[in-house]
Amino acid sequence: MKTLKTGLVLVTAIAAMGLQSVRADQPRMKNALRHLRDARAALENAERNKGGHRERAIELVNQAIAEVEAGMAVAR
Repeated sequence: MKTLKTGLVLVTAIAAMGLQSVRADQPRMKNALRHLRDARAALENAERNKGGHRERAIELVNQAIAEVEAGMAVAR
């Protein structure tokens, strides 16, 4: 869960900076995307008995990944 929280905080911080300040290669967005994908993999490999919270966390990480990808597409 720490990786999930870190990834979501990172995405929020990047969004607050504004996409115009990010260079064309978008290293911070790419880094956030990598962290989110790592978080998703960790959640998918976690034990399943979490009262539905693990599945919900995976859904939220998937949403965050989609938002980062959309932001990257806009900045191109």
